Amino acid sequence: MTGDDRRLAGTGSDRQLSVDDVRVARYVVDPAIDPRHGPRPYLHPVRTLGGTVVTDAFPADHVWHLGASLAVQDVDGTNLWGGRTYVRDAGYTWRDDHGRIAHTAWETLDPQCLAHRLEWRDRAGAVLLTERRELAAQRVGERAWALDVGYTLTAPADRDVTLGSPATNGRPGGAGYGGFFWRAVSATPARVRTATAEGEEAVNGSAAPWLAFAGTGPDGAAYTLVLAGLGEGDRWFVRTAMYPGVCVAFAFEQPRTIAAGTSRAGRHRVVVADGALDQAEAAALAAGETV
Repeated sequence: MTGDDRRLAGTGSDRQLSVDDVRVARYVVDPAIDPRHGPRPYLHPVRTLGGTVVTDAFPADHVWHLGASLAVQDVDGTNLWGGRTYVRDAGYTWRDDHGRIAHTAWETLDPQCLAHRLEWRDRAGAVLLTERRELAAQRVGERAWALDVGYTLTAPADRDVTLGSPATNGRPGGAGYGGFFWRAVSATPARVRTATAEGEEAVNGSAAPWLAFAGTGPDGAAYTLVLAGLGEGDRWFVRTAMYPGVCVAFAFEQPRTIAAGTSRAGRHRVVVADGALDQAEAAALAAGETV
């Protein structure tokens, strides 16, 4: 991350999400960053109720990873993820194909709920998709809170819009990322599991109802994320070895099309908990219980 990136990362129309007057997340709505990083609204830092930071932004290994955000590398040929674009038979290539996801209007501004309208635009500013997004925070126990993320993506009335990923463009190795992505932070190797599988290789590409991601914050404290809410056709994309991250992947193996004039809706929940939760505790949180 360059000095300019550090200076600009905090600019724009930032908002806060709170739980019982405890600030748990900053929402950067209009970041003034390098167009090659895929400018888009993102959540960072996200914290546990105990104050442990559980997101990363502008990490040295992938500068375009921006906390928790919606991001897709191939939207009708426009890169809205950031970084190099995976090109079939050529590999990752720097291209002048980066667009931006732009805030257009607020609907709700509240410490527990933010809702707004957005446009997914190509490099020339033409609108690829419109979106309504809602973010809500609530306590779910003594040491956990939940982030609910809902969105509706709508295609223009006159054309279909196709969503793709490096995997659908030919990259091997289960790189089907693109969707609701959470770039985590972990001072120790992160661990990931579902109710029936454990480890990156076993979980990546699965469609389990929930996923638990355990890491260690910069302060050395353990934390656990419990994610749920895959849509029809969605898959989990996870990384723990190369970097810590998890994604609700829209186009893990095959491109997905939003037909002209229709919408794709999604709703996901991320429970952010202090401490390393066991299997039963993670399952309880995924089921809407408290721990």
